[in-house]
Amino acid sequence: MPNSIPFYKMVASGNDFVVVDNRRKAVRNVSAFTREICALHQGAGADGVLLFEGSSRADFKMRIINSDGSEAAACGNGFRCIALYAREIMKRPPAMKFESGSGLIEANVRTGGVVRVQLVKPKIFEMNGTVDVLGRQIHYSFLDTGVPHAVVFVEGISKLDVVGIGRAMRCHKRFKPAGTNVNFVEIKNAKEIMVRTYERGVENETLACGTGSTASAVISVLKGYVKAPVTARTRGGELLTIDMELKNGEIQKTFLQGKARFVYKGEYFL
Repeated sequence: MPNSIPFYKMVASGNDFVVVDNRRKAVRNVSAFTREICALHQGAGADGVLLFEGSSRADFKMRIINSDGSEAAACGNGFRCIALYAREIMKRPPAMKFESGSGLIEANVRTGGVVRVQLVKPKIFEMNGTVDVLGRQIHYSFLDTGVPHAVVFVEGISKLDVVGIGRAMRCHKRFKPAGTNVNFVEIKNAKEIMVRTYERGVENETLACGTGSTASAVISVLKGYVKAPVTARTRGGELLTIDMELKNGEIQKTFLQGKARFVYKGEYFL
């Protein structure tokens, strides 16, 4: 029988992940393993891999690997999945802290698979930037909610060429060398926004992005378009709740809440 690695397939707001207990370094070549297991038709198919590892300064450490094999500092929906995994599979208490590439993350697992996570304090780089993309001028805001995000307000979001415009912005010289995730936002009412995201590392539109929805909510609040807590509706159809604490007009803390769930348990044969 060939060697195999046990894993769980999990999903949060349409973002799907392969979750692996890597405390004993079961995954040796992280980049190659991730590209293989995330491949559609040839693997399990996923937006990325979440590695559960040991930590000396928190309850555990989480590593996020994008489907292209690159490592990410943060993933809001991944944070919610790993917290539910820690609670249900690893039998950790409902309130926990874990390491991530963006810093310590606090999470609380509630009933019904609802998970609330506190993300890092957002860093605002630009509130009112412009960039020429595909022959048109795009107005954007640029910030970091664990990873970099551009936020673009639009109308008629359902018909928008998210992949075409998103890819052009993601690779634009303005955001070099690291590039950026790109979020397109339509204001629905004083409490709700619709968000579609082109994700760096996946290099496509995804059904949802937790840090992207958070970035979109942050800019929407700072521009006075909505008031917190903000409901973000994603392409996956599920609702995310983003709350925040403000002091002197500056956002100090952000909180992302929504459901996560298990899809199946499997083994990947090497």
